[in-house]
Amino acid sequence: MARPFASCLHAARLTRTAFATAAALALGACATPSGTLSTLDGKPPLVVAHRGASGQLPEETLEAYARAIELGADVIEMDLLSTRDGVLVTRHDPNLATSTDVAAHPEFAARKKTKQVDGETQTGWFVDEFTLAELKTLGAISTDAERPQQFNGRFKVPTFQEVVDLAKAKSKETGRTIAIYPETKNPTYFRDLGLPMEDKLIAILEAAGWNSRNAPVFVQSFEPGSLKYMKRQGLKTPMVQLIDGDGIDMKTGAITYAVPVDRPYEWTQAGDRRNFSVMVTPAGLAEIKTYADGIGPWKRYIVSIRGTIGADGKPVDVNRDGKINDADATSTAPTTLVADAHQAGLFVHPFTFRNESRRLASDYQGDAKNEYLAFYRLGVDGVFTDFTDTALAARATYLQQAGR
Repeated sequence: MARPFASCLHAARLTRTAFATAAALALGACATPSGTLSTLDGKPPLVVAHRGASGQLPEETLEAYARAIELGADVIEMDLLSTRDGVLVTRHDPNLATSTDVAAHPEFAARKKTKQVDGETQTGWFVDEFTLAELKTLGAISTDAERPQQFNGRFKVPTFQEVVDLAKAKSKETGRTIAIYPETKNPTYFRDLGLPMEDKLIAILEAAGWNSRNAPVFVQSFEPGSLKYMKRQGLKTPMVQLIDGDGIDMKTGAITYAVPVDRPYEWTQAGDRRNFSVMVTPAGLAEIKTYADGIGPWKRYIVSIRGTIGADGKPVDVNRDGKINDADATSTAPTTLVADAHQAGLFVHPFTFRNESRRLASDYQGDAKNEYLAFYRLGVDGVFTDFTDTALAARATYLQQAGR
């Protein structure tokens, strides 16, 4: 008799023919007969707090990470950047205008400039122009206008070391292991500035006793070269290749590509014009397996969306809120990416799951838990989420339905 996971793979391959919907249903059913889950290791999917509890508090702060842990996150995720004096800190963008109150600091007004970041022209204040001491005078702010604003400016930008210390302390305090998920963000940009991050990341993990296959650490990057370098330098933790895209063609559901999320920037520098799309092919997954243990794809590589197109050839504002977004679209049949990655021996942690209605396809009926359930049933091994509590509630429902 075929093992449940083998049956799931068989069902997933049907999506290459005319049976996409049947495959989706079969994948959902694979988790139910005897409590066997269709994740790569058969364990419940991880809930990864994307930048901490970023749906509630300013992202990538100690307070946001602590809140995510309190909510029950298995893993806290952070992006690493380098200050001018070479200290790794947790921010999503080199441009501090995005996530701090730097614009309100007149003492730094003269540092505003226009720079190229991974091929994109940006104007603002850049982390590599600030020492750690200067950075610590800034306050973090919410990056989404729909989210709470009352905490803006109250929390500081932490160092990576401070986040490691927090994870260790909270693990001891709670009696459960809190894993970390650092990303080398814009590694080519920082390397070109003489501020490479990889060796410093490895050194911090070594000092923490966390450079091993069993350490509570996943190291991620959009740039294969960064991961390959760390592997050569002796990093032993699981590594994850991130896979991005720019948007969705609402007419076809196809992923679109544009700078700076069309390809790893190291490819652009080398004149390689391929897009991230090559990474999700069987050949691309096989290549990733040579240097990484899993993939972190944009969730649209697994389940895309398609809008209603009007007579003028443009997407229709179905809910008549004056905007065209995910809420005006419906989900398409799932691809075979999860099954293909599992067949290649790679786990799958898609990003990013959020609660706002504008980010939920109409078939989820305004309930973010329905989106999580759809992905859990497809066998993803974890999810990046801005809303830890919602992801956990959906996981509890999924496990109950699966007989776990």
